[in-house]
Amino acid sequence: MNNTQPASALENVFGIRKEEFAAVAWSFVYFFCVLSSYYMLRSVRESMAAAVGASNIPWLFSGTFVAMLLVAPIFGWIASRFPRRRFLPWIYYFFACNILLFWFGFSSVEDKSVEFVRLGVVFFVWLSVFNLFVVSVFWSFMADIYTKSQSRRVFGIISAGGSAGALLGPLANSELSVIIGFQNLMPISAAILLLGVVCISQLRKWVEAEHVEDIESTAASEKPLGGSLWTGAIEIFRTRFLLIICGASIIASLLGTALYMFMIDLVAETVSTTDERTQVFARIDLATNLLAFFLQMFVVKQSVSRLGIGLTLAVLPFISIIGFALLALNPAFIVIAILQVVRRSVGFGLSKPSNDMLYSVVPTEQKYKSKNFIDTAIYRGGDLIGTWTIRALWSLGIPIISLVLLPFAAIWVALAIWLGREYKRRDVALSEAPVGAPSTTNRPVIKEETNG
Repeated sequence: MNNTQPASALENVFGIRKEEFAAVAWSFVYFFCVLSSYYMLRSVRESMAAAVGASNIPWLFSGTFVAMLLVAPIFGWIASRFPRRRFLPWIYYFFACNILLFWFGFSSVEDKSVEFVRLGVVFFVWLSVFNLFVVSVFWSFMADIYTKSQSRRVFGIISAGGSAGALLGPLANSELSVIIGFQNLMPISAAILLLGVVCISQLRKWVEAEHVEDIESTAASEKPLGGSLWTGAIEIFRTRFLLIICGASIIASLLGTALYMFMIDLVAETVSTTDERTQVFARIDLATNLLAFFLQMFVVKQSVSRLGIGLTLAVLPFISIIGFALLALNPAFIVIAILQVVRRSVGFGLSKPSNDMLYSVVPTEQKYKSKNFIDTAIYRGGDLIGTWTIRALWSLGIPIISLVLLPFAAIWVALAIWLGREYKRRDVALSEAPVGAPSTTNRPVIKEETNG
């Protein structure tokens, strides 16, 4: 990496060095495209959930989990046999075509008809898969092209690109869904997603220029990752570090699905049409993403550098402890709405970038396969556990359910702190080299890193 003098404003305010600016800018735009595309569709998904009712949400997440189990090994097979520079764009081509098919489907059926509800169920499951895969692939790519020190400096600003895109999506839904119909935003979503492919191409060129001597070990390599389609899952059970990440993810899903079901139930009772529900959820998303954007732009870099990754990861579970305690005392809609906005914004603004930094100290195959399996199958498995657990407790009411969830939030704090310490230990054990260079493509030499 070129060690030229950094531009003071970029370095001091945003943590970006002069020679990194082009790559960070393309990464920013890339994530902007991914999340603006998704958030044009997310409010529609929530409307479909409200249409089928909160009591049926566990079935929706069950379908999502099954879909993940089917798709995850397919992704593993693709990653094993095709170069990263080839299969990444095709993932986005595939999902863009899917969006256009749903546009045609929703344009062909009447609101609230049996066919509409059935298509809505399929859309809910599909979008849940779409979101996790496109975002997981994005962050795998980021962890592959930036060094460990770069990730700590620039992942916050790159995440802000996603939040900027996540502002555009709900803003468009909020202003246009009632006027032109939610389905007519889908072609725009597909077009924006395809712009991300242009960004992949530009980033690949940057990687090629930065790593001329070791191109075969980078994301621009023509070599596939190799291994079996189940390697990602196997590596999780072999590596304590990844297992703890899984545990934290499952607890996060449990708490998140509880709030989600509370919110869906209340909106379904008060808002009648799909377009109006889409507008309500879009406004909640807009508030969430505004706060997340601020955190990613100005807070996450300072938090990671001053508090460390462990304490930064512990912020969200600590807020969850406070939030569920308040819900136990006053389970009002405004409390649920505020807690949902705060938790999700802190999740996107602090926890997500910090969590993705954890993968900068694992081998390349774990970055793509294991991370993707955790972000998809494990995450949705957590949703599955969460929704059925909350459904079983539903008759107890929101205050009692909130009290039951408090110990899980406390455990999550402990897991976050452990992950921060293990990350630091691994960081010290690894040499400072591009994430994807030969020194990190094989399993790191770290004592006591595996289970068994």
